[in-house]
Amino acid sequence: MNSTLAAWNTADQQTALDAMLACCGARRWAEEMVAQRPIASVEALGAMADRVWSTMQEPDWLEAFACHPRIGRREPAAVSAHGAEKSAAWSSQEQSRTSSASERVLAELAEGNARYEQRFGFTYIVCATGKSAEEILAILQRRLASNRTAELREAAEQQRQIMQIRLGKWLVE
Repeated sequence: MNSTLAAWNTADQQTALDAMLACCGARRWAEEMVAQRPIASVEALGAMADRVWSTMQEPDWLEAFACHPRIGRREPAAVSAHGAEKSAAWSSQEQSRTSSASERVLAELAEGNARYEQRFGFTYIVCATGKSAEEILAILQRRLASNRTAELREAAEQQRQIMQIRLGKWLVE
């Protein structure tokens, strides 16, 4: 068994909860993950994370989305409401390819983020790992044409992907 997972399985409630909140800021998701302990393997953890995420609803999704910094910001990500410094560091890593973007692309991302938030009422969420600022901007522009219901589901799927990547990072730290 993975040593991080083994330690998490026996950790106190708050330590286990904090680890899950770093991977996904939805408190109900994190609490349910902790309630499922012990989890036997890395594969079982990933499957459980998806199963639990599939039971989340709009308030849970919005809580998770609110823990993400805006895409393309050059200043460091703020620590989330849950105090997850690890989550903020991971956000910076995930968005690292935007750091070399031109001022024009960053300005378009900032303007698109504002339009997105005004249109949908939540932060633009995209699994940015491995994507350039230009790719992220193109996805944002495409998604601005969506309706709120479809966009909420798309953002929830992007959050699920981010959560899985972060679980993997957590397991090797």
